[in-house]
Amino acid sequence: MKNFRKFWFLTGMLTALAVGAMAQSVPHYQWTLLDKKLMDQVIGEASGETALAHDIEMGGYTRNRLSKEYQTVLWESQYVMDKLKEFGIANAQLERFGDMAATWDGISGELWEVSPGTKKLADYKDQPAMLVAGSQNADVEAELIWIGEGRKGDFDTTAVTGKIVVTYASPGQVSSLITKNGAIGILSFNSPRPLSDPIQMPYSSLGGRGGEAKGFAFQMPPREGYLIRDRLTRGEKIRVHAMVKSAMEKVDLQVPTCVLPGTDPNAGEVIFSAHLFEGVIKQGANDDISGCASLLEMARMLNTMYNDGRLPRPARSIRFIFVPEFSGTGPWVNAHKDIMAKTLCNINLDMVGILLSKSQSFFNLERTTFGNPHYINDVMENYFRYVGETNRTSLVLSGREGYLNRIVAPSGSDEPFYYSIEGHYGASDHEVFNDWGVGVPGIMMITWPDLYYHTSQDLSDKLDPTQLKRCCVIGAAAAYTIASADANMASKIAGEVYSNAIRRMGIQQGRSIDELSKLKADNLESGYKRIRGYIEGALMNEVETIETTLQLASKDANLIATVALQTAQLKKMAEGQLLILDQEMKQLAARLGTPAVVFKVDDLEKKAMTIIPAATPKVKESGYNGYGKFMPTMTREQRTAAFRDIANTSELERLCNGKHNAIQIKQMLDTEFPKESSLKAIIDYIDLLKTAGLVTLANARK
Repeated sequence: MKNFRKFWFLTGMLTALAVGAMAQSVPHYQWTLLDKKLMDQVIGEASGETALAHDIEMGGYTRNRLSKEYQTVLWESQYVMDKLKEFGIANAQLERFGDMAATWDGISGELWEVSPGTKKLADYKDQPAMLVAGSQNADVEAELIWIGEGRKGDFDTTAVTGKIVVTYASPGQVSSLITKNGAIGILSFNSPRPLSDPIQMPYSSLGGRGGEAKGFAFQMPPREGYLIRDRLTRGEKIRVHAMVKSAMEKVDLQVPTCVLPGTDPNAGEVIFSAHLFEGVIKQGANDDISGCASLLEMARMLNTMYNDGRLPRPARSIRFIFVPEFSGTGPWVNAHKDIMAKTLCNINLDMVGILLSKSQSFFNLERTTFGNPHYINDVMENYFRYVGETNRTSLVLSGREGYLNRIVAPSGSDEPFYYSIEGHYGASDHEVFNDWGVGVPGIMMITWPDLYYHTSQDLSDKLDPTQLKRCCVIGAAAAYTIASADANMASKIAGEVYSNAIRRMGIQQGRSIDELSKLKADNLESGYKRIRGYIEGALMNEVETIETTLQLASKDANLIATVALQTAQLKKMAEGQLLILDQEMKQLAARLGTPAVVFKVDDLEKKAMTIIPAATPKVKESGYNGYGKFMPTMTREQRTAAFRDIANTSELERLCNGKHNAIQIKQMLDTEFPKESSLKAIIDYIDLLKTAGLVTLANARK
């Protein structure tokens, strides 16, 4: 009987192992890099309601900025400073940089119908987006005229003189009717999403914001604009009275900052960023007051837990910067090169609070590029995955209806966590950190799509306390994991990178096999060479990413040995992948009736193998975007080749780190981007960088 029971026990164990091996994930086992005790503290302390309250205070409604704000401190800057001090963060400061170009400021703007009826059509006090930036002072009466999309042939250009044109088009698109054809103003009901949101108006500009615009422009929501259009197209004559007051204001770049110091001032920093301003006219509850509100909440959370002793104060510091997008991030980074030199990574939050289901959104992690490999990607992914897998129902777990670990704000939604781990995307402040002249790996957290951003409807009512809470949990846990990492945690992070690397390399294998299957006899050799590069390019990135974990415990013998073993195993895996790919190629060649590919290194490739560019100190000499001034003037042919034949020159520059020859740079570019890069164009561009003194070349085979 005992042996019989043992037989069934072993059979059951083998069955369970077989089922687990077949599964794509382990639904009953989710883990975080932080242990459960610390993770529970982070989850419990995070408040989506508090973050939403910050958002409402700063961006609950769009408003006219008073002249006093421009002359003293902008409302949002002051709010952040007051809150940081309220949290007891004594080192909070408002850093101020030079004046921006003079900024257009609306004071008042009203558009009234005066004939055949009397009614107000638009008012700046109702919604600031109704008065288009750049509008000039006016007090005039004029007739409305319908011009449709404002395209040539849609209307008689001579008929607009002295009139206010009504259009579907954006004000900027038809502003020439004022400057060239004598129209005195514009009434637009252009909208990016009129079918899904008929009261949404975009933030628009009339010929720039530097005072050079002529005339004025009002906007109406599409719902109201269609009524005006229909009246005009029926032949009704509508006369209006437009009154506009505006001024030009000067304002400096304001960056509220604070740091939660670690126990070792020399151990480095993690920097959080979010943009408090995108210009000073446009305001947006999700874009990006939500990111700043979340930064405030994470600063409060971590500071509170440090002071309470619930989270041991880490060795490394965590810094928070609230910036004007790009325009403030660049000057701040350039003013703090000493901080940049010891910064491990940047976590940027841009549009993080929207109710995901309402906007058909995912909460996305945008990774660093191959040119900035870093473990931050996999630390972030660990927490994204944990929140995602524990906040959804699972049919596999016997039809379980409850969440494995419910991370839900008391007044927020109870919806699943829709998330996505994506490749690199720029266009936000992490790109300043990722810049070749700065060299700090930066990721972005973002909800996308956002059906309201850059419009009058980007308001706090679109946000979800649960989403904000989950965002704060992920961000705070990831930053604390890195800030507190010792050799043991560094080893765990390396294991996380290694595990994910296996999956990512597997995806590249699948991509390679699929692209290979589509080749024909006439492009088999060139196509196969490119496709093999996906495996080799991905391998280089994964190896370099694992090696970045040594940053956390560079002298630990066990970590060094672990990283060496992991990278060796990835190289063996890649060798196996290439063998399989070779076999697939031979089978395809046989089907096509053509010889199997046998690579022969041509003269250009021989040259490329000897070109190993490494950045010189000149790259970082002038900080963010500063190295561009050293570039020689490019001929038209050189510019065309660079932008036509290279997928991304900024990434090419980042890959000039002394580790890759020109062929390997091509492989990595081809792996990252859909457009194939020309080897000759890469070599020529590297030569330009060399002429500029931005790279040196190691002329030896690597």
